[in-house]
Amino acid sequence: MRINRDDIVAEVEAAFVAYEKALVANDATALAEAFWDSPAVVRFGVADHQTGARELRDWRSAQRPLPPGRRLFGTRITTFGTDLATVTTMFDYPGTDDRPGRQSQTWVRLPEGWRIVHAHVSHPRGD
Repeated sequence: MRINRDDIVAEVEAAFVAYEKALVANDATALAEAFWDSPAVVRFGVADHQTGARELRDWRSAQRPLPPGRRLFGTRITTFGTDLATVTTMFDYPGTDDRPGRQSQTWVRLPEGWRIVHAHVSHPRGD
């Protein structure tokens, strides 16, 4: 198994960029399509969690847009062979004193393309 083949990293990066674009645009349809359409998909959010594609779609469609100016930094993509990848990043919003949030995703190449099979978002709060 080869780690971080340039062509596979580029594929996952394109899928991740499309996901982020949909997230910032609050495009619930595109966001749902980025996830594995399975009862086994899991997303842990800051104050929520979803198990299964239906629950995730319902939750996502009820969400308000993100605050403007979301910035990503420290993004790392690691691929394992040709069909598995992890993406981790940190994010913040300009004009806030909050600590950066953290986001991690596990991506798998399925017959329909790259899909998120597990995601975790956290936002540590400072004292």
